[in-house]
Amino acid sequence: MASVSRTAQFAKLHKVLKKCYKPVTGDLNRPVLEHLLFACCLEDAHYETAEEAFAALVHSFFDWNEVRVTSIAELSEVMACLPDPRAAANRIKRILHAVFEATYAFDLEEHRKKNLGPTVKWLEKLDGSTPFAVAYVVQAALGGHSIPIDGGTMRVLRLLDLVTDKDAESCAVPGLERAIAKSKGVEFGALLHQLGADFTANPYAPTVRDVLLQIDPDIKDKLPKRRADKPAKKPDESEGAAAPPAAERSAAPAQKAATVGGAKKRAAEPQKPPETGTAELPADAAKKRPAAAKKKPAEPAVEPAPARPEAAKKKSPAAGLAKRKPR
Repeated sequence: MASVSRTAQFAKLHKVLKKCYKPVTGDLNRPVLEHLLFACCLEDAHYETAEEAFAALVHSFFDWNEVRVTSIAELSEVMACLPDPRAAANRIKRILHAVFEATYAFDLEEHRKKNLGPTVKWLEKLDGSTPFAVAYVVQAALGGHSIPIDGGTMRVLRLLDLVTDKDAESCAVPGLERAIAKSKGVEFGALLHQLGADFTANPYAPTVRDVLLQIDPDIKDKLPKRRADKPAKKPDESEGAAAPPAAERSAAPAQKAATVGGAKKRAAEPQKPPETGTAELPADAAKKRPAAAKKKPAEPAVEPAPARPEAAKKKSPAAGLAKRKPR
């Protein structure tokens, strides 16, 4: 059986995508720099989410220089709606730094007038730029024919056997621009990006599974599956005693608390004096014992001698002279 050509495979992919998605066209009137920054938000995200994040970025800061000097954590909070806001913030901050150091401004409009080849090379060397961002700028701002492919889209193409592992590592899809005409490049790129964004958001979603099976029914066994819960491991005699079950582990603290509480209660109770005898007395002897104790005469108590007052011990001579009558 003859193998299907790549052109026919991409044509079938385009046909199925048109049934399942609607083409999305971004704002083509943006400056080149804004196209580049919007591509940082759009990577692995849906168009609506990227537009929301980019609008929040524009309205939250005074200009692009303020965005450049803002921390990645704060930029991530502003673009929290993205699937990976920290990665997008890192790309935007690095690109703004690189553009400012290269031009001392935030304007890339002069690259519209330059040849496409040198401009693409300059964008690829720009710190923070990715193959997806460069391809998006070429397609949306510079009028070239390049279809942007991000990480989620590349995983979909690898699942469909449209790229190899080597192609996925190099972020390139050989023959894609030749199989898809330039007049259909924007539409095909938008449709394929939506499938990649859905796959990134939830690769187990039934809608994603249905679209992939429509493209290639033979990949049913290759589709990602949720991991089943592992059965409980039986204890091995060679490994020693098994851990106690959860019920015993939960009851252990209660038993320990009861033991500690009982010990405290016994400590609070008055202790009885130890018994001198080794055998218990019969009931009659126990009754007679208190009576014998009553008949025993009590020892007379010795009363202490009364204390003599200090005034009675000595009399002052001045007091005796005062009582005598004058002659």
